[in-house]
Amino acid sequence: MDIAREIALKTLYKIEKEEAYSNIALDQIIKENKNKINERDIGFISEIVYGVTSWKLTLDEIIKKYSNIRLKKISPWILNILRMGIYQIVFLDKVPKSAAVNESVNLAKRYGHKASSNFVNAILRKVDKKDYNELFEINNPIERISKTTSMPVWMIEELLKENDIEKVEEICKASNIKPKVTIRVNKLKTNKETLKKLLEDRNIIVHEAKLENFLILEKAKNIEQLDLFKEGYFTVQDEGAGFIAEIVDPKPDEVVLDACSSPGGKTTYMAELMKDKGKIIAWDLHPHRVKLVEENANRLGIHMIKAECQDATVYKEEYKEKFDKILLDVPCLGIGVLKRKPDIKWKRKQEDILEITQIQQEILQTCSKYLKSNGQMIYSTCSIFYEENDKIVEKFLEKNGDFTYAKMEIPETTYSVKNSHKIQLYQGEETDGFFICKLQKR
Repeated sequence: MDIAREIALKTLYKIEKEEAYSNIALDQIIKENKNKINERDIGFISEIVYGVTSWKLTLDEIIKKYSNIRLKKISPWILNILRMGIYQIVFLDKVPKSAAVNESVNLAKRYGHKASSNFVNAILRKVDKKDYNELFEINNPIERISKTTSMPVWMIEELLKENDIEKVEEICKASNIKPKVTIRVNKLKTNKETLKKLLEDRNIIVHEAKLENFLILEKAKNIEQLDLFKEGYFTVQDEGAGFIAEIVDPKPDEVVLDACSSPGGKTTYMAELMKDKGKIIAWDLHPHRVKLVEENANRLGIHMIKAECQDATVYKEEYKEKFDKILLDVPCLGIGVLKRKPDIKWKRKQEDILEITQIQQEILQTCSKYLKSNGQMIYSTCSIFYEENDKIVEKFLEKNGDFTYAKMEIPETTYSVKNSHKIQLYQGEETDGFFICKLQKR
């Protein structure tokens, strides 16, 4: 039996039945099987796991077309075997249909029974790429977008509150783009040209990114095992996340608060921009996540970050008006990072919006008290819903007359945006989806 497909199946089962996050489950199961698989296997396993998780709704539509058994009645093992088989047939040109069918049947024999393998064989032999193409003929635009982009209907309806149907379809299509590997150069230890050469010496293809301190990599596998990463020459980070830190615009010797900091990507970038001079207080709610910030800072050779376990919704008098700049990269539904974390589509529910926005409002209201007069506060999310972004800021400004929008200086070479005081970008080939707003205390 194909070990790569079996590992992919076990990972998918773990994601669905144990509600594990796709990236964490995948990393864990690859480590457990590292002596049985090679780099090519790892690439194929990742392709199957992320592909099936991203396209689950669409794959299930195709199963329903051919199955006389309701999805809820099908064993989770067999259901995921069917999804894997259909994903290979419909979306992976490099895999022959015969291989996809035969290997799926072999898996069904091991994880089901004889009737299961016959069931899998009968369905997969009928499946063709046309099954996906037929979904584009659906008349109802919301249903069509949902089934052709594998996006839950409720998410489409939320996006329609602020966008027309064409824009929503574009956003949903982008959620299935394979993300690029982008890294941030640690200028405390090296420079871009030196790092490019070092990476190319290791057979990694390097491209320029939009942001000055970032690079895009190709053929970079197990990048966090690379000696250059371990020595702190760079950090893996999306350009959008880096852009948020640049908008904060922290200066050397300032005192900065990062109230929701873990795992420390934006925190450490701000420290690098400050040339490791000044002070950053970095909070997170959980001790193990505070430790992640400390580990990242240590690897990068940063000494100015003080990481603390602190609930950002709970007021601390000792920090009243202590900070020149505050970054509130608040907890959110994460709809802007679906291409990296596709399981979010199936874990989140519409009712989660109310709960998360209450937390966002509390963090913004509480932490605003820590800002000095004339200080600046950045509110950001990796979400693309109006309720989590503009609406939160608008409510805050209504209640707090001593705050106003602050103008952001945005180079034309980076992102084209409509407003100079807030940015809403949607995920695409170049970046994740995110919202940034800069506020100033009068």
